[in-house]
Amino acid sequence: MTEHQEILRREPGDVVQGEIVPDDAVREEPGFGVAVAQFAPGPDKAANLATIARLARTAAARGASLVVFPEYSSYFVDPLGPALVENAEPLDGPFVTALAELSTELDAHLIAGLVARGSDERRFRNLLVAVSPGEGLVASYGKLHLYDAFGGRESDWVEAAAIDEPQTFSIQGVTIGMQTCYDIRFPEVSRRLVDAGADLVAVPAEWVRGPLKEHHWRSLVTARALENTIYVAAADQTPPIAVGASLVVDPMGVTIASLAEREDVAVAWVDPRRLDEVRRVNPALALRRFRVEPV
Repeated sequence: MTEHQEILRREPGDVVQGEIVPDDAVREEPGFGVAVAQFAPGPDKAANLATIARLARTAAARGASLVVFPEYSSYFVDPLGPALVENAEPLDGPFVTALAELSTELDAHLIAGLVARGSDERRFRNLLVAVSPGEGLVASYGKLHLYDAFGGRESDWVEAAAIDEPQTFSIQGVTIGMQTCYDIRFPEVSRRLVDAGADLVAVPAEWVRGPLKEHHWRSLVTARALENTIYVAAADQTPPIAVGASLVVDPMGVTIASLAEREDVAVAWVDPRRLDEVRRVNPALALRRFRVEPV
């Protein structure tokens, strides 16, 4: 790092090599911090919210303006069953309300998985919710591809979302979209979000452990970032059920922040200049010859 670069990261009045940094030497760096926060939600809703609040405060203290939490953050039991249906909440329920209050308190945007009420009493909806400071709920996303694979049968209890227009929101001109867990195996989901303007895709997950599953997780998250020249912030639950291994990948497919198996927070910097640089070098989106359409 050069002395000039170091000054750009300091505040007026700081001392660099024995000299006080003048006011006009300080520049605001473009972009913002994005955090992936991983933990293992359980059947105690209050405990889940307490963990979310603690991790969100840690992320904000480390410079994050956006914090991404796992799928099923509001409530989770394994295997899926009637308890999730009984504990499903509306979008204006206590979980989203508490999340919105926390967002305003920390002046940070939050994304988390919600077990939401379905259209009937037999199933629930697997949703993601995004809340912004002072605004509350700004976007939601319903899981499109249910995990009926590797021995799982999510469709027994979960209502698949309708294919609606993607909901996005923005932070400092960077557009954020969302998708969930198993959806990452379907590249058209990410591409459709990018077609809607997404520069960063948040991927809350409950990526179940198994042979080669962590390899699949890292490879698929990286591929979605690389092929779309976007940032991907993927937050998984921690073991023993999921793999952990949450990560943030940049538009060139480089992992710029990651976690192992423990409950923790990792923060990376989202820089709009990086998006522009990569898309000049690799104009894949401009050169494409196919479009994505629902089947």
